[in-house]
Amino acid sequence: MKISYNKLWHIIIDRKMKKKDLQEAAGLTAHAMLCLRHNQSVQVETLFKITKALDCKLDDIIEYIEE
Repeated sequence: MKISYNKLWHIIIDRKMKKKDLQEAAGLTAHAMLCLRHNQSVQVETLFKITKALDCKLDDIIEYIEE
């Protein structure tokens, strides 16, 4: 199973935000942002910070793709 954060990036674009804006709003580390950019696993806490900052649900930002 593969993780995709494409939904997250679409939200960011729709809200006219930059990735740096998300990082600051959610209080994310540079490492967490790097993992997100490369569709790698991140801690659940990181995902919850993002959903809180964007006022959305988990399934709005992450997608599981079966290989």
